[in-house]
Amino acid sequence: MLSWLAPVLVFGLVILVHEIGHFVAAKAFGVYAPRFSIGFGPAIWHRRRGETEYVIGLLPLGGYVRMASREDSATALLEGGKEAKTSEPTSGDSLTGPESRSDWDPEAMVPFGPKPVPKDRWFESKPLWARLIILLAGVAMNVVLAVLASSGVFAMYGRPYAVTVVDSVVPGWPAASAGLLRGDSILAIDGRAVRSWAELTEAVSASAGREVRLTIVRDGATLQVPVVPRPSIDTNLVTGRAQEVGRIGVLPASRVERLGPLRALAAGWERTWSTAGLVLRVVGGLLTGEVPVSQLGGPIAIARTSVAAARGGLATLFGLIAFLSINVAVLNLLPIPILDGGQVLLNIAEAIKGSAFSARTREYIMRAGLLAIALLFVLVMFNDLKGLFKVFDR
Repeated sequence: MLSWLAPVLVFGLVILVHEIGHFVAAKAFGVYAPRFSIGFGPAIWHRRRGETEYVIGLLPLGGYVRMASREDSATALLEGGKEAKTSEPTSGDSLTGPESRSDWDPEAMVPFGPKPVPKDRWFESKPLWARLIILLAGVAMNVVLAVLASSGVFAMYGRPYAVTVVDSVVPGWPAASAGLLRGDSILAIDGRAVRSWAELTEAVSASAGREVRLTIVRDGATLQVPVVPRPSIDTNLVTGRAQEVGRIGVLPASRVERLGPLRALAAGWERTWSTAGLVLRVVGGLLTGEVPVSQLGGPIAIARTSVAAARGGLATLFGLIAFLSINVAVLNLLPIPILDGGQVLLNIAEAIKGSAFSARTREYIMRAGLLAIALLFVLVMFNDLKGLFKVFDR
């Protein structure tokens, strides 16, 4: 049960929150939104409530909020397919064909009834600033979810941190040969003070094969301990490439800092901001070729990670939700036409141009974006399946 419940909870929550942002913002500005969908393609479940039809689509790659538009036909085809052949609006405000929908309502607007959508409820009828708020509301909601999930973990479990105190020494490694012992407090390396374990690790990593001198405190006495970090092969977390680093074979002692609500919120924001920066570096690395495309994962990778996170407890699960949510936020800002970032640029370009692009131009732009997303989906599914086969071959 966990194998399907965890991915649904994690990825479904992230997408749901994103689309709720768009939906609430659209409603707030009076835009008619006849469809709220989680997933793309044919509907495997749908139900209408009020003006909106709520849908779960076959392809769990994302979601969308259908908004009344002057280019309604193209939008329906690109996002979720036509709701019904018999109820497809023409030129944004008319209806063709017989009334054969099962949920046909003679008092409703298209596509659920015969009434035309007023032009003041089209997305394009709203001022540029309102359209941008609607487009960016999903990203904003994902940021909020990431901050709240991270903050909740810090509030419940505290903030763990490593101190510059040796907790254990790995036998046979340089630290053991140099005489380092558990409980030694490391103050400096080559005379430069270290205030955190991260600073110590960075200095040691950059000194593979070269002697460094550690200043330590043991039983109240200050000692100088020379040690030569052993060259080791490590994997860069951003690029996924192997690199040579120095290691001496010690593990740090850890502490947990208890945080009040305000400090937990601040720590959650800091974690979200740093994760967003990491995602941007990965995207930049993909564009420059520094990060191989084989590092990208898709639905299967998310499912496997979600199950592992659920088994690891609430802290791990909420951490994954925060990580995926900020990923969705950042990636949606990419200038790909079908994504929020592409739509923002398209609306700004039309405002600068002084008029809307033609229906054909917009359709070509949207189809190009859809093709890019489809190619990305094929790529990540290939990586997922390749990784899955490797697991089975073990």
